[in-house]
Amino acid sequence: MRRITRIATVGVASAALALSATACSGKTSSDAGSDSDKKAAIAYDIGGRGDQSFNDAAYAGLSKANKDLGVSGTEAEPSDGEGDADKVQRLTELARSGNNPVIGVGFAYAPAIKKVAPKFPKTTFGIIDDASVTAKNIANIVFNEEQGSYLAGVAAAKVTKTKTVGFIGGVETPLIKKFEAGYVQGVKDTDPSVTVLPQYLTQPPNFEGFSKPDLGKAAAQGQLDKKADVIYSAAGLAGSGAIEAASKAGKWNIGVDSDQYNQAGLANYKESILTSVTKDVEDSVFNLIKSVQDGKPESGEIRYGLDKDGVGLSLSNPAFTKMKDVIAAVDKAKQEIIDGKITVKSAP
Repeated sequence: MRRITRIATVGVASAALALSATACSGKTSSDAGSDSDKKAAIAYDIGGRGDQSFNDAAYAGLSKANKDLGVSGTEAEPSDGEGDADKVQRLTELARSGNNPVIGVGFAYAPAIKKVAPKFPKTTFGIIDDASVTAKNIANIVFNEEQGSYLAGVAAAKVTKTKTVGFIGGVETPLIKKFEAGYVQGVKDTDPSVTVLPQYLTQPPNFEGFSKPDLGKAAAQGQLDKKADVIYSAAGLAGSGAIEAASKAGKWNIGVDSDQYNQAGLANYKESILTSVTKDVEDSVFNLIKSVQDGKPESGEIRYGLDKDGVGLSLSNPAFTKMKDVIAAVDKAKQEIIDGKITVKSAP
């Protein structure tokens, strides 16, 4: 198993954002040269930083806190095939190093945070995409992914020419099933004649479906062979493989979590990314860090939905914004969800 090391600096005069290294043991190291007592840390989900999606959105929030608040940030990468014990060790070291808050990026950190948080009652622990583990010093950052996915379904149903669209989920978990449920409902409510092809790359406890681009590429190719001309991938780093395949076939992609049209690592395929279902992970991470710095740390469930622009569709691709009828349909659906006229399912 190889060691993953990334060291870089996001420069501002007041503080340096130290990027830590995580070995297979789960150990992390932060910037030994920083004397700031304003420190925060994020521990990445499968795929790590550079996934052009979920983890990168969390990094953007930490980077923003560095720039706007002068907070020294530490990142901790996951290791291949790690278990809960590795995550416990990682979070423990981050807390012992004086980071506050310590944020686990992804529901996989729930068991570890449950064990570590009671040992550091003065430290706020954030967990993204999980509300099952609760305590006074735990902030549960969750999103209505099904709502944003519904809008993606509306867009897909409006632009498809083959009446066949695809959905690729990284790992078949309840969280990713929310993406599928909203997408399928949005498609069917818009045009019942459109066929949706759902596919998952792996099943728990195998989480490679979030980290292996080749798996996403193969799945997308299979859906393209079945005439899908719009593919929505909720698969982390594996989704980049799906985006590549659909792009090379001249078909539409719908990205996830980050605005993938603007991700540098996907620049070669950006014209194929019609839109992305965004989750405001960036601001959720920044807001939690700021709350701690303000002395009023967030706690309990913090939910982001369409009503707070916590989820939505990106408008970066000019080709998408020119589709006035599609945009109108999306805007109508968004308002009806906010008004309670449409209830989006959270399971297929």
